[in-house]
Amino acid sequence: MITPKAVLFDLDGTLADTAPDLAAAVNLMRVNRGLIAAPYLSLRPFASAGARGLIGAGFQIAPEHPEYEAMRLEFLANYEASIAVHSQLFSGIKELLSGLEQLNVTWGIITNKAERFTTPLIPQIELTDAACVISGDTTAHAKPHPEPLFEAARRIKVPPSECWYVGDDLRDIQAAQAAGMTSVAAAWGYCGATEPTHWRADAILDSPLELLELVRGKILQTQTA
Repeated sequence: MITPKAVLFDLDGTLADTAPDLAAAVNLMRVNRGLIAAPYLSLRPFASAGARGLIGAGFQIAPEHPEYEAMRLEFLANYEASIAVHSQLFSGIKELLSGLEQLNVTWGIITNKAERFTTPLIPQIELTDAACVISGDTTAHAKPHPEPLFEAARRIKVPPSECWYVGDDLRDIQAAQAAGMTSVAAAWGYCGATEPTHWRADAILDSPLELLELVRGKILQTQTA
């Protein structure tokens, strides 16, 4: 693994635990249909997959279903109305970001969440110091396409090869690999339906502070080489 000049992060399930508010948006749909709320733990693993994953988990329907699009719009409206009621940074994230800044390592955000949601959420969970915020509709493509990662690298003026990208979903690792960035699986996040051990990431880490120690160690190794 190279010593990073920048560490870029996925948002949902990596920097922030947004699953409670995303799950609530699905459960409001269920309650409005006379169904009981789905158990939170049955929805949480799908939070990084957005509307597709959560509607699939909550109603067992796929995007091909004739009612899916109307349900997707309903879900997004519910979520937008209550976007940061329970969402918060994962334990250790504040220390991680502060530590990166002290090491003069740039950090930024690349998410598939649309700008409509990213813009109001970022200040409410105290992530306004990010060097860049790339949303799902900032470029013509979303992850796992590498273009959002390339756009982030352009904005922070760091070559992709000198960036690490950290995420809790297979698409994050695929995007990092396609962009030529070092890929780090955030095993503290949601991780979806597959185990991070199957993703072929350059590293799998169990906590944000473990990531900070890895970056610090790489920098020290470079300085003493």
